[in-house]
Amino acid sequence: MILLCELRKGTDRTEGFPFDLPGIRSLDTLRFQAPVTFLVGANASGKSTLLEALALATNRVVVGGTDLKRDASLEAIRPLAKALRLTWNKRTARGFFLRAEDFFNFARRNRELTSELQGFADKHADDARARGYLLGQKRQIEERYGDLNAASHGEGFLRVFASRLVPHGLYLLDEPEAALSPHSQLAFLLQLRAAVEQGSQFLIATHSPLLTAYPGAEILEFNANGLEPVAYDDVEGVGLYRHFLRQPRQYLDPLFRERAGLKIRW
Repeated sequence: MILLCELRKGTDRTEGFPFDLPGIRSLDTLRFQAPVTFLVGANASGKSTLLEALALATNRVVVGGTDLKRDASLEAIRPLAKALRLTWNKRTARGFFLRAEDFFNFARRNRELTSELQGFADKHADDARARGYLLGQKRQIEERYGDLNAASHGEGFLRVFASRLVPHGLYLLDEPEAALSPHSQLAFLLQLRAAVEQGSQFLIATHSPLLTAYPGAEILEFNANGLEPVAYDDVEGVGLYRHFLRQPRQYLDPLFRERAGLKIRW
């Protein structure tokens, strides 16, 4: 697993994006001290950027997306990936990189593939051998991932995620909560715990206060000062959720009144 992530000496931090992001500009040595590490912070703070650079540097397999070597959307991130020096206690090729949008692409393609296999099988109704082969391929997909046509996004995500976990893997996840309800996020945490017990490591960029509550996790926050370890109760998003749930009108009344002169009934 990864123990250290360092920016190589001599790296030009004045090159512009992504080196101009506070969390990247201040990066020297980043220690991963727990099996589960969360990267938190506002949008455009750099958490997904660092995760993508780590995915490139560790050559992760992508679930449902374009191969990292051919992904044009990562061109601006490649200089950062090349500037990272990683220290492992045990290097592993197991594991994957999963972004929220990649899962939706995977689920859509999975549905299309099973439908295509069924259609081809129907066209070969008179050829028992061909029909049997096509339906066998469809059955293998459904046995591994379940019937994603009949599953919600949350159910599908949990099935796909669980089916691809292997022991001693390194998993990089970018906002996995996008497909998950609060109850599904709790189920996801159980999957994390089971994988950690099998020797896996997770680096997760998230906005979810439910996920970041995982016991024993390390939380690294991207803020104006750079990248800092924080306790759960000190995460900015956690405090905001708490305050909002206690007094939603304190936030919404002024916001809506200012926007449209609306009076809200509670």
